Amino acid sequence: MLNFALRTPTTLRDPAALPRMALTALALLLLWPGLRLSELDLTVFFQDASGSAMGSFLSAFWPPAHQPEFLQLLVRATLETLAIATAGIALALLLAIPASLLVSRALSLSALTRGGRPVWWAQLLRWPVRSGLIVLRSVPEIVWALLFVRAVGLGPTAGVLAIAITYSGMLGKVYGEIFESVDPGPNRALLLAGSSRLAAFCYGVLPNAAAEIVSYTVYRWECAIRASVIMGFVGAGGLGQQIDLSIRMFAGGEVASMLLTFLLLVLLADGLSRWLRERLT
Repeated sequence: MLNFALRTPTTLRDPAALPRMALTALALLLLWPGLRLSELDLTVFFQDASGSAMGSFLSAFWPPAHQPEFLQLLVRATLETLAIATAGIALALLLAIPASLLVSRALSLSALTRGGRPVWWAQLLRWPVRSGLIVLRSVPEIVWALLFVRAVGLGPTAGVLAIAITYSGMLGKVYGEIFESVDPGPNRALLLAGSSRLAAFCYGVLPNAAAEIVSYTVYRWECAIRASVIMGFVGAGGLGQQIDLSIRMFAGGEVASMLLTFLLLVLLADGLSRWLRERLT
């Protein structure tokens, strides 16, 4: 007769539990000084004066304005906002795509022949382009808009140029990282077979990165729509300029209609992004 000894089950422990707890504690320690410096005080929302002021302000937004003359103005401002965002993104792509190819190591022949380690002079050549992209995206688009309003005058042109400069830095950085994150197998095979870099990019890198590239581009187009509205407050045209005028005239109904229109634009961008991803995957 065989005797089987009862074994006590071994207690499973997460090996990463202690580092996670340490990172959580560190995040909480850093969060508290940030809350103090930002002077965040949520109790103001529960004060009677704040509640009545917010209620009276929001009550002016109803009902939304729907007069025929205002709707015509709203349609024109909406189309102008879409034109500013689209033209700005188009100009940004003209700079972002070449810059992303220069900063990315996906098409580096030196890295391919040296086992993934690029030569020092190749890295040195990428630094000016990387630094330029950092400078472009580090300055907010509202600052560029203020600069171009003084250079070219009031109107959509200032908004288009501000979006083009700021978003070229953002798109160039992310595009380069996406190109490096895709499967390098097809790209390396084409380069080793003697293919040109352009052909290796079109047939080895771009098919694997197309869905992510399109999704991020549409997302940035959505951000450009929001940015064009914000820049309208400094005279760059579009919905933002009309919202600024309506707020100054205390026309809450007009502001509500324009905010609803802006919500529809964001929903449109989200639906377009989903549709394009389904087509490319």
